[in-house]
Amino acid sequence: MKTTPREWLVLALLVLAVGGASQWWAGHRRNATAVELAALARPGDIRMLASETCGICVLARRWFAEHGIPFSECVIERDPACRAQFEASRAPGTPLMLVRGSVVVGFDPQRLLAVLQQPPRFSLKSGFDLPK
Repeated sequence: MKTTPREWLVLALLVLAVGGASQWWAGHRRNATAVELAALARPGDIRMLASETCGICVLARRWFAEHGIPFSECVIERDPACRAQFEASRAPGTPLMLVRGSVVVGFDPQRLLAVLQQPPRFSLKSGFDLPK
């Protein structure tokens, strides 16, 4: 059985429609997450440990600014205390987010939202809980 050009066209249109709907849904979820984060986050809740060579850090910084989400930042190459915090976390790379006492490795807005929706976890010793 041979496939006709019309059948190929229908298949191509179907693939485009599904892909477009998927992209729309992903964008909708990202915007909804940003709105929720902006409503929950207060100054001091999110601290990003960044690196001068971190491309994801640039994207995270831009995303926070575009959505009006308060955060603070330090750069491990310029700030010895920031470097010490980063090394103590044993994170594989930057960005490293310190969110109300929890450590989030990488930039994942949905994970940040999930942490902000939980009660704060502070240790008296360091101000945040590091993985054991």
